Amino acid sequence: MTLTPTRPTPVLDLPLTGGGSTDDLALGTGADGRFSVVVFFRGLHCPVCRKQLGELDRRLSDLREGGVGRVVAVSMETPERSAQLVQDWHLSDLPVAHGLTEESAREWGLFVSTSIKEGEPAVFNEPGIFVLDSDGSLFWSNVSTMPFGRPAIDDLLAGLKFAQDADYPARGAA
Repeated sequence: MTLTPTRPTPVLDLPLTGGGSTDDLALGTGADGRFSVVVFFRGLHCPVCRKQLGELDRRLSDLREGGVGRVVAVSMETPERSAQLVQDWHLSDLPVAHGLTEESAREWGLFVSTSIKEGEPAVFNEPGIFVLDSDGSLFWSNVSTMPFGRPAIDDLLAGLKFAQDADYPARGAA
């Protein structure tokens, strides 16, 4: 399924590692900034995910300055593996949700893979970044079929700062 800019995104109500749920984050409400960023990642087995989430955790204040009120990382991981990755990856501030279903991953337009080596879950989602506007609609997205090729945080920040400063609308809805 392909999501369309300016249209609502699927519901995301998942448990957060450490307590609470994504519903508590008020994603797509404009709370504390115009944008919300949802980062779907592959899981504990993925070194590229570790690097990406570590950088997100360190740069949350930069994202807030760019108009991002809320950020959450989401995977199909189990509660146990999610707790392990938060601890092992030293994620201190980034909310990390777990328990995404394959059906929900596909509703978001994510690609799904099956295990090819030891340490990988039997089924997991491939990465994607979704920026929600203040009304909960899709503003921007990037989805990958592979662990690599993700946009750099600096590129994401530059685009969102421009959109915020210029009141730039979502594109690609035609």
